[in-house]
Amino acid sequence: PMMVEELVDINKEISVIAAKNPSGQVVTYPPVEMEFHPSANLVEFLLCPSDISESIALQADQLARKIITAMDINGLLAVEMFLTKSGELLINEVAPRPHNSGHQTIEGNLTSQYEQHLRGIMDMPLGDTDIIKPSVMINLLGAPNNTGEARYVGIDECTKMNNSFIHLYGKAMTKPYRKMGHATVIDDDLDEARRKATFIKDNLIIKT
Repeated sequence: PMMVEELVDINKEISVIAAKNPSGQVVTYPPVEMEFHPSANLVEFLLCPSDISESIALQADQLARKIITAMDINGLLAVEMFLTKSGELLINEVAPRPHNSGHQTIEGNLTSQYEQHLRGIMDMPLGDTDIIKPSVMINLLGAPNNTGEARYVGIDECTKMNNSFIHLYGKAMTKPYRKMGHATVIDDDLDEARRKATFIKDNLIIKT
């Protein structure tokens, strides 16, 4: 037995994180845009806000609200979507937890996804999801062809940049493309945030 799916002509991938509490309050975060590592099949860059039209952003928001309400999930639900080249939004996957596509909320939004999740499951009023500043998040990955005890080379140079925040997950062992942490850069200019994030990606090497 097998399942055959139609090939999707993808323009970009976006994600909307929704939150709900048992009282029925629902809030969403502004859509973010994800760019994937060419060989590791995971997010390399996450851009907030996403470069999409207001009408597509509204559709994405409504979809996320509809899904979290229909599933009756309290806490967070990350809803990943494909935006096709014809302008159609398709649900890729959902995840009922704090999610990789929400890490930038720690510094980039008024309420982090972690605080929001606790507010949701404890039936507290949900927090403001507005963007403080545009942000770029990157995953910090184990270097290719390296397996063993982790060393973080270049981290001092990367922490010198203003408004750059490095989060290490405390994993003692590295292996190729393992998520060892993430870094978020916030800036008034999204292109400048991306430049700094790229510097971190290229200069913070996690190897044995």
